[in-house]
Amino acid sequence: QVQLVESGGGLVQAGGSLGLSCAASGRTLSSYIMGWFRQAPGKEREFVARIRSSGRTYYADSVKGRFTISRDNAKNTVALEMNSLRPEDTAVYYCNCVAEGNDYWGQGTQVTVSS
Repeated sequence: QVQLVESGGGLVQAGGSLGLSCAASGRTLSSYIMGWFRQAPGKEREFVARIRSSGRTYYADSVKGRFTISRDNAKNTVALEMNSLRPEDTAVYYCNCVAEGNDYWGQGTQVTVSS
């Protein structure tokens, strides 16, 4: 089993920055794909970013150039640095882990961008 806990959400003004962190337990994440998803009110959950064990990354077009995903295998964490935030980035952000063919999710952390 993999347990994921997100932290770092909050309220930020448009154009500002916010950093999210996801701490994992139950498994060592070094060989797993990690990612971030988000879900805005009234919308479906959407992909934001992912990172492979090698550090190779992939981003949704909507956040490319503004968000950065990273991982620290020694600390068993994954982070999402969000810059140049826009009101449309407002959502609950979820940490995701793909391990042994299964998807694991954190409880989510709220990010609200005001304008």
